[in-house]
Amino acid sequence: MNRPAPDPVLPEQVRDLALAVLKADRFPVLATSDGDQPRVRPVSPVMTKGFVVYIANLRSYRKTEQLRANPKVELCYLDSSHDQVRITGHVTIVEDENVLKEIWGSNPLLRNYLGTIDNPELVVYRVEPVAVCYMREWALEYHQVDIVIK
Repeated sequence: MNRPAPDPVLPEQVRDLALAVLKADRFPVLATSDGDQPRVRPVSPVMTKGFVVYIANLRSYRKTEQLRANPKVELCYLDSSHDQVRITGHVTIVEDENVLKEIWGSNPLLRNYLGTIDNPELVVYRVEPVAVCYMREWALEYHQVDIVIK
Protein backbone atom coordinates (compact mmCIF):
# COMPACT_ATOMS: atom_id res chain seq x y z
CA MET A 1 0.00 0.00 0.00
CA ASN A 2 1.43 3.34 -1.01
CA ARG A 3 1.58 6.12 1.52
CA PRO A 4 -0.42 9.18 0.40
CA ALA A 5 1.63 12.23 -0.50
CA PRO A 6 0.21 15.25 1.32
CA ASP A 7 0.49 18.73 -0.07
CA PRO A 8 3.56 20.52 1.28
CA VAL A 9 3.09 23.01 4.11
CA LEU A 10 4.92 26.27 3.66
CA PRO A 11 6.10 27.94 6.89
CA GLU A 12 4.12 31.10 6.12
CA GLN A 13 0.92 29.00 5.83
CA VAL A 14 1.13 27.15 9.14
CA ARG A 15 -0.64 29.70 11.34
CA ASP A 16 -3.56 30.21 8.93
CA LEU A 17 -3.92 26.46 8.31
CA ALA A 18 -3.99 25.82 12.05
CA LEU A 19 -6.57 28.55 12.68
CA ALA A 20 -8.75 27.06 9.92
CA VAL A 21 -8.74 23.69 11.72
CA LEU A 22 -9.84 25.39 14.96
CA LYS A 23 -12.66 27.10 13.13
CA ALA A 24 -13.79 23.87 11.46
CA ASP A 25 -13.90 21.67 14.58
CA ARG A 26 -16.72 22.63 16.93
CA PHE A 27 -15.94 19.85 19.43
CA PRO A 28 -12.22 19.45 20.09
CA VAL A 29 -11.03 16.85 22.57
CA LEU A 30 -9.67 18.05 25.91
CA ALA A 31 -7.11 15.94 27.78
CA THR A 32 -6.70 16.34 31.54
CA SER A 33 -5.07 14.29 34.28
CA ASP A 34 -6.99 12.46 37.00
CA GLY A 35 -4.13 11.55 39.29
CA ASP A 36 -2.01 9.29 37.12
CA GLN A 37 -4.90 8.51 34.74
CA PRO A 38 -5.30 10.60 31.56
CA ARG A 39 -8.89 11.62 30.76
CA VAL A 40 -10.21 12.91 27.44
CA ARG A 41 -13.58 14.27 26.43
CA PRO A 42 -15.06 16.43 23.71
CA VAL A 43 -15.70 20.02 24.72
CA SER A 44 -17.45 22.93 23.09
CA PRO A 45 -15.38 26.10 23.40
CA VAL A 46 -17.46 29.18 24.17
CA MET A 47 -14.91 31.58 22.70
CA THR A 48 -11.60 31.37 20.85
CA LYS A 49 -9.18 34.23 20.29
CA GLY A 50 -6.30 33.06 18.15
CA PHE A 51 -5.09 29.99 20.00
CA VAL A 52 -6.45 31.04 23.39
CA VAL A 53 -9.50 28.88 24.04
CA TYR A 54 -12.29 29.48 26.56
CA ILE A 55 -14.33 26.54 27.86
CA ALA A 56 -17.39 26.77 30.12
CA ASN A 57 -17.95 24.10 32.73
CA LEU A 58 -19.89 23.36 35.88
CA ARG A 59 -18.08 23.57 39.19
CA SER A 60 -19.56 20.23 40.26
CA TYR A 61 -18.04 18.30 37.32
CA ARG A 62 -15.02 16.05 37.77
CA LYS A 63 -13.20 18.04 35.10
CA THR A 64 -13.17 20.97 37.54
CA GLU A 65 -11.47 18.85 40.21
CA GLN A 66 -8.95 17.55 37.69
CA LEU A 67 -8.08 21.05 36.45
CA ARG A 68 -7.73 22.36 39.99
CA ALA A 69 -5.29 19.54 40.81
CA ASN A 70 -3.35 19.85 37.55
CA PRO A 71 -3.96 22.81 35.23
CA LYS A 72 -1.88 21.32 32.40
CA VAL A 73 -4.06 20.33 29.44
CA GLU A 74 -4.01 19.56 25.77
CA LEU A 75 -6.72 20.25 23.22
CA CYS A 76 -6.82 18.33 19.95
CA TYR A 77 -8.74 19.74 16.98
CA LEU A 78 -9.47 17.70 13.85
CA ASP A 79 -11.11 18.93 10.64
CA SER A 80 -12.99 16.95 8.00
CA SER A 81 -9.76 16.42 6.05
CA HIS A 82 -8.14 14.97 9.19
CA ASP A 83 -5.72 17.86 9.55
CA GLN A 84 -5.08 18.37 13.24
CA VAL A 85 -4.00 21.00 15.70
CA ARG A 86 -2.78 20.28 19.20
CA ILE A 87 -2.75 23.06 21.77
CA THR A 88 -0.70 22.32 24.86
CA GLY A 89 -1.47 24.77 27.61
CA HIS A 90 -2.30 25.82 31.13
CA VAL A 91 -5.79 26.49 32.39
CA THR A 92 -6.81 29.45 34.51
CA ILE A 93 -10.27 30.41 35.73
CA VAL A 94 -11.64 33.51 34.03
CA GLU A 95 -12.51 36.19 36.55
CA ASP A 96 -12.52 39.20 34.23
CA GLU A 97 -16.13 40.41 34.25
CA ASN A 98 -15.88 41.89 30.74
CA VAL A 99 -14.69 38.58 29.28
CA LEU A 100 -17.43 36.69 31.12
CA LYS A 101 -20.06 39.12 29.83
CA GLU A 102 -18.74 38.77 26.27
CA ILE A 103 -18.96 34.98 26.50
CA TRP A 104 -22.37 35.07 28.17
CA GLY A 105 -23.79 37.48 25.61
CA SER A 106 -22.68 35.39 22.64
CA ASN A 107 -23.84 31.98 23.89
CA PRO A 108 -27.62 31.46 24.00
CA LEU A 109 -27.20 27.80 24.98
CA LEU A 110 -25.14 28.79 28.01
CA ARG A 111 -27.74 31.39 29.01
CA ASN A 112 -30.57 28.91 28.53
CA TYR A 113 -28.86 26.18 30.51
CA LEU A 114 -27.56 28.26 33.44
CA GLY A 115 -30.14 31.04 33.57
CA THR A 116 -27.96 33.86 34.89
CA ILE A 117 -24.33 34.84 34.59
CA ASP A 118 -23.98 34.74 38.38
CA ASN A 119 -25.04 31.10 38.61
CA PRO A 120 -22.57 29.66 41.16
CA GLU A 121 -22.14 26.51 39.05
CA LEU A 122 -20.68 28.44 36.10
CA VAL A 123 -16.94 28.38 35.67
CA VAL A 124 -15.11 29.46 32.52
CA TYR A 125 -11.60 28.25 31.82
CA ARG A 126 -9.02 29.99 29.68
CA VAL A 127 -6.55 27.66 28.01
CA GLU A 128 -3.36 29.64 27.58
CA PRO A 129 -1.20 27.92 24.96
CA VAL A 130 2.42 27.13 25.65
CA ALA A 131 2.81 25.19 22.38
CA VAL A 132 0.69 24.77 19.27
CA CYS A 133 1.38 22.33 16.47
CA TYR A 134 -0.32 21.60 13.16
CA MET A 135 -0.24 18.42 11.09
CA ARG A 136 -1.71 17.83 7.66
CA GLU A 137 -3.39 14.46 7.22
CA TRP A 138 -0.94 11.65 6.46
CA ALA A 139 2.06 13.95 6.67
CA LEU A 140 3.09 12.50 10.03
CA GLU A 141 5.06 15.68 10.59
CA TYR A 142 4.10 18.40 13.04
CA HIS A 143 4.73 22.06 12.33
CA GLN A 144 5.16 24.42 15.26
CA VAL A 145 2.80 27.37 15.15
CA ASP A 146 3.88 30.83 16.25
CA ILE A 147 1.78 31.85 19.24
CA VAL A 148 0.74 35.49 19.42
CA ILE A 149 -1.20 36.30 22.57
CA LYS A 150 -2.83 39.65 23.16
